[in-house]
Amino acid sequence: METALLAAISMGRDLLQKNKEWTSLAKQTPESERNPDQRPASKASIITGFHQDQDGHWVAELSCGHTQHLRHQPPWQSRAWVLDPLQRQEKIGQPFDCGWCAQGPVSDNLGV
Repeated sequence: METALLAAISMGRDLLQKNKEWTSLAKQTPESERNPDQRPASKASIITGFHQDQDGHWVAELSCGHTQHLRHQPPWQSRAWVLDPLQRQEKIGQPFDCGWCAQGPVSDNLGV
């Protein structure tokens, strides 16, 4: 019994020593930046295109570099136009308020 307890304690200690903690990053990678084209925050993005994600949901591609899912799932989200190729095409070039850009910097160490 005592040997099993000592072995368990030793194994637990070994596992704790192998736990490698990763340092957090002070600045995100460029593709994650909130405002990569440096346009004023008050200016809306423009829809530049669409693609489907791995689940078949439509995603708007925005001029700011961000993307936005555009699901049509009534009654919560009513965007029937996203299912029609012609109506999607008509949205290209239209202004779109980007939720990521509206948030602004998330911390002081991201810079301007």
